[in-house]
Amino acid sequence: MTRRLTTAQAILKFLGQQYVERDGHEHRFFAGCFGIFGHGNVAGIGEALLEDPGFRYYLCRNEQAAVHTAAGFAKMSNRLRAMVTISSIGPGATNMITGAAAATINRVPVLLLPGDIFARRNVAPVLQQLESPSSQDVSVNDCFKPVSRYWDRIYRPEQILTALPEAMRLLTSPADTGAVTLALPQDVQAEAFDYPEALFAKRVWLIQRPRGDAEIFRRAVEWIRGARQPLIVAGGGVIYSEATEALARLAAQTGIPVTETQAGKGSLRYDHPQALGAIGVTGTPGANILAREADLVIGIGTRYSDFTTASKTAFQNPAVRFVNINVAEFDAYKHSALPLVADARVVLEGLAAALEGWRVSSQYSERIARYRAEWEQEVDRIYDLRHGPPISQGEVIGVVNRFSGPRDVVVNAAGTMPGDLHKLWRTRDPKGYHMEYGYSTMGYEIAAGLGIKMADPSREVYVLVGDGSYLMMAQEIITSVQEGYKLNIVVVDNHGFSSIGGLSRACGCGGFGTEYRRRTETGLDGERLAVDFVANAASLGAHAVRARTREELAGALAAMRSHDRTSVVVVETDIDQRVPGYESWWDVPVAEVSEVESVRAARSQYEEARKKERWFL
Repeated sequence: MTRRLTTAQAILKFLGQQYVERDGHEHRFFAGCFGIFGHGNVAGIGEALLEDPGFRYYLCRNEQAAVHTAAGFAKMSNRLRAMVTISSIGPGATNMITGAAAATINRVPVLLLPGDIFARRNVAPVLQQLESPSSQDVSVNDCFKPVSRYWDRIYRPEQILTALPEAMRLLTSPADTGAVTLALPQDVQAEAFDYPEALFAKRVWLIQRPRGDAEIFRRAVEWIRGARQPLIVAGGGVIYSEATEALARLAAQTGIPVTETQAGKGSLRYDHPQALGAIGVTGTPGANILAREADLVIGIGTRYSDFTTASKTAFQNPAVRFVNINVAEFDAYKHSALPLVADARVVLEGLAAALEGWRVSSQYSERIARYRAEWEQEVDRIYDLRHGPPISQGEVIGVVNRFSGPRDVVVNAAGTMPGDLHKLWRTRDPKGYHMEYGYSTMGYEIAAGLGIKMADPSREVYVLVGDGSYLMMAQEIITSVQEGYKLNIVVVDNHGFSSIGGLSRACGCGGFGTEYRRRTETGLDGERLAVDFVANAASLGAHAVRARTREELAGALAAMRSHDRTSVVVVETDIDQRVPGYESWWDVPVAEVSEVESVRAARSQYEEARKKERWFL
């Protein structure tokens, strides 16, 4: 039996029949499609979406934002659901590349269907076509290759018979998921073919929980039992595996302290007795001190980014060893670790049984408790600083954290806030902290906030976004209004790129080119440029107000509860009142030769700090 359909119609009918199952729970994988129509997809994918209202289409305002929304949705869904994003050819397609890179780096599934130039070539060069003098088999969509887990160009309608199952294999893989790109020439989208009915049968993709090698597990238990100062580094894999309860039980049973990466924050509640909070460049004092001294590091679902390892300076014990629990073999072998390629929850449950009766020493437990108590005092100090006005960013975080409910979600991605939130935010729910820090993409926050709200409308979503990131991509506010998904947006106005400004000063460059100022004869050093973010947000359909004090901010947050649409509060902060760094360092090379004295001084400090970097062989 066959069914005659266009390529675009067949793709949508196939996608609508894809389901996933984990732990006995089954549901549809794709929740809909975001995109913008142009000449490269309006008569192909566009017609197919018109004909299939069950596969819901959402109009976005920027194709990059569409991918961020899809990524936020998938991450909030623990990668068990996904969105499709579509574009026309040319700039519509290349707009999605940044979003694709972010999705792949963060290991979250997104299916991209960019329009492409004509497969038959006779009308080339078409509008928006990039011509190559050395090949006719090139388009701008080739740019997706390095940022996609799977890439294919569909030259003939029947090619989707093999391409679509491969795309689904990657999208549903806990180890290899990311952006999947199927480039669709605009003529092929509209061509018909007699597709076998079997292509459109319901298919359930089983999300496995690999158990790992028994001998490696035995050795891991042996190493843990022999450790004097073990430390857990919890990454995003803990949350994606839904292993947070298993981790909490194991930590309580053994007394092993738990630190968290940006993706892993929320693996433990902030008030769990073994929770030391953030690790690395944006880490807490206790976490980084114990990391420096640890003789065994147990990495769970982490890829050991430079922020987690403090540019390979975090783990200084000469005898330190690593046990890495990860579904991705690539990550499990990092740091010359004992690689336990397995599901986090399965392993944690197994470790609880294998380590019964074993616990860290009372002296180690006392240190953990002391570091925890000291850190809670420090968080309270920053939350209650009473600086300004303008108030400090730490106070803004404190006001939002204390006002928000246990299941509410905070979302962020770029600037100084990722570091401050990683340290200061008190997580009470595994999905309460949503940070895109694999790519740290400016413009991610509002778009992803929409995806998060769509994934779980029962939660309040608080988007914390700096003025620089807001100016790059605020337009999805109107998409949230269009779809009726209310976001609570806090715009932190610090008159420039605060994060890079601070880094510039640390490198001796004095914040050059990082503040929003008018040009004078000597450079960009004139008066500050005033941006009316309240008027801007209101023009996009949001309810918008300004808060000048912490009391006004708290009042604005309270008022948001009664609003029926996306609300924005703009609060100015003091760029010079920063949350400190604690017991850590980040490798940002400073010019080796310079005529600027402050740069030379920074280079001297840099060379000294680099001496602590380690190879793990």
